[in-house]
Amino acid sequence: MSDTPPNFDSQPTQDQDAYALDAAVVEALLNAVAEGARERLIETLEPVHPADIADFIEQIGPVERRNLLTLWGPQIDADFLFELEEGVRDEVMEILSPEQIAVAVQERDTDDLVYLVEDMEEEAQEAVLDALDEADRVAVEQSLQYPEDSAGRLMQRHVVTAPQHWTVGDAIDFMRASDDLPDQFYDIVIIDPRHKPVGEVRLGKIMATPRWVKLADMMEEGLRTIPVDQTSADVAYAFNQYHMIQAPVVDENGRLVGVITIDDAMDVLEDEAEEDMMRLAGLGAEEEITDSVWETTRQRFPWLGVNLITAVFASIVISFFEDTIAAIVALAVLMPIVASMGGNAGTQSLTVAVRALATRDLTGSNAYRVVRREVLAGLLNGLAFAVIIGVVGVIWFGSPMLGVVLGISMVINMVVAGLAGILIPIGLEKAGADPALASGAFVTTVTDVVGFFSFLGLAGWLLL
Repeated sequence: MSDTPPNFDSQPTQDQDAYALDAAVVEALLNAVAEGARERLIETLEPVHPADIADFIEQIGPVERRNLLTLWGPQIDADFLFELEEGVRDEVMEILSPEQIAVAVQERDTDDLVYLVEDMEEEAQEAVLDALDEADRVAVEQSLQYPEDSAGRLMQRHVVTAPQHWTVGDAIDFMRASDDLPDQFYDIVIIDPRHKPVGEVRLGKIMATPRWVKLADMMEEGLRTIPVDQTSADVAYAFNQYHMIQAPVVDENGRLVGVITIDDAMDVLEDEAEEDMMRLAGLGAEEEITDSVWETTRQRFPWLGVNLITAVFASIVISFFEDTIAAIVALAVLMPIVASMGGNAGTQSLTVAVRALATRDLTGSNAYRVVRREVLAGLLNGLAFAVIIGVVGVIWFGSPMLGVVLGISMVINMVVAGLAGILIPIGLEKAGADPALASGAFVTTVTDVVGFFSFLGLAGWLLL
């Protein structure tokens, strides 16, 4: 095999994912690990972005992961730690020594430091904190005192501030003279003598304004501050709703304690969306592609058990009509059609409702209109598919009345599916439960029970 590292500068071809890790890089890394070629591994990794290194580490198995990190050794560039999924990050943190982790955390913003150390064992956490300078250590320890999913954990403690009397020139001179600016910031926060934020000035505006202009005369309108105890989900919603780039975080007295930037808020928004998607599918919110077989089984088992119970309810309904099914065998063939169509329709309404609740688009003021829309959509779709499936029933089994029964039951179940798909998540939210977590099982139960009951009940009434 050639020792020449792959070419990282070539553009991906049309049949490649634009930002996927190049297959040649993956092969080179795996070969280097397998052969114990440390220098070649370091040379291959050197031009790779930390996010791509994190993807690679997530994609390989636990044994290969340990071998890679061990071979990489003390020269490890641990920036990739901040890009890893939580489960893999915890595993990697157990492999790395506290000294290696300490190197990674130096010169990082406090929000990154908090993210990294918050789930570490106390001994390892202390080793990392010892590697920080006194100011950063105090800032991290203070952030760790706030609730886990709060603005206090999400915020960056290092903020660029300026008093109201400063001019553009004062601000520029201050930033040029400072050797301790945050890695990322977009605004300068203007504060009053009590250290309360009164406004923000965009960096772009500072660069385009004469030096003599006062910062107080060019502040952005409509300053929004974030309470330090506000939930991270609410923070992400505020950033998305009001198109914010940066927001000051204040304590109970309104004093500035930190700042949240859009990259951190969008991470939370993405996590919330993924969590809702996983829960709608009956999966654990923390399940990841890198989980072991046992972890995957353990997280999925409870909701599979719930689905089993709901299936038993549907089976009990079917058992009430044993004689009807025995007399008309065609009913057993057609039952899954009614239940499946209702289940899919219910899932569609449910998905729309859960997403609308998460984004605050579904409220008490428009709930009636949304419910009515879902019911009418279910009715219209039910009528359309009733005609189609009714004709199929006639052609398939040669019984016009069977087609009528099939069509009527289809309309009933589609209407009920639309109603259940919207009302159940609304009701769960009003009760204080997560609508994404429990709605699926309830909607499935309703559509199955109503579908079987209406179809078999009508069949027993009209066909026997």
